Amino acid sequence: MAEVVIVDSPETGGAIAADLVERLVRVRPGAVLGLATGSSPLPLWRALAGRGLDLSWVRGFALDEYLGLPPGHPESYRAVLEREVVVPLGLDPERVRVPGQGLEGAGLAGAGEDYEGRLAAAGGVDLQVLGIGRTGHLGFNEPGSSFASRTRVKLLAELTRRDNARFFGGDVDRVPTHCITQGIGTILEARRLVLLAWGEDKAEALAAAVEGPLTASVPASAIQLHPEVTVIADEAAASRLANAAYYRESWARRPDWAR
Repeated sequence: MAEVVIVDSPETGGAIAADLVERLVRVRPGAVLGLATGSSPLPLWRALAGRGLDLSWVRGFALDEYLGLPPGHPESYRAVLEREVVVPLGLDPERVRVPGQGLEGAGLAGAGEDYEGRLAAAGGVDLQVLGIGRTGHLGFNEPGSSFASRTRVKLLAELTRRDNARFFGGDVDRVPTHCITQGIGTILEARRLVLLAWGEDKAEALAAAVEGPLTASVPASAIQLHPEVTVIADEAAASRLANAAYYRESWARRPDWAR
């Protein structure tokens, strides 16, 4: 069972997630972080930025990237990571990789295998930051994605494109139709997963992921297979969790050595 932490606000949750990252980096300055974009990780990045940590040796691997955007597009995930993570946290941009980086057209045919090779050469991900989509997707692994899937090109679901239209001036036609994403199998190989969820619109997907059956129809339910998962959610996102009372008591009574 995942450790589920229910908090009063995204800011509180971001600080708890930042504690996990800080502990890792203090022990292993060259740790490998799995970097997620979108609004869910923002409280974590903001909390980390205020701690004055030296993160210059940290290596980062992005979960996914849009395909079809022109170089330098402000909503490419490379650009988003530069703005929201690399610069505020003082990461070395040369140590941050994005799937499909620098490749286009026929060159993308081997992009998944290339990214998998780079992950393996880095020793794998120590801590993977995740959000969850309303379709229950992890990264851009939409419903139907195999739990054994690896980094590959995927078609984005229409609901995902509508949700992401807010980053493209509200125009869904400007949202790319395809992406390259780490697979569920790739994500599950990270040594620790930290999933962040805020707001009532994530409640149904989160409950299905944490407490529902294992099913490719809810890709995020694959986190139930991982031995070390921390889910941090605000009250709204946690509103459909049947075992919310247990999660609250478990967090409040956790032993001192686990704090």
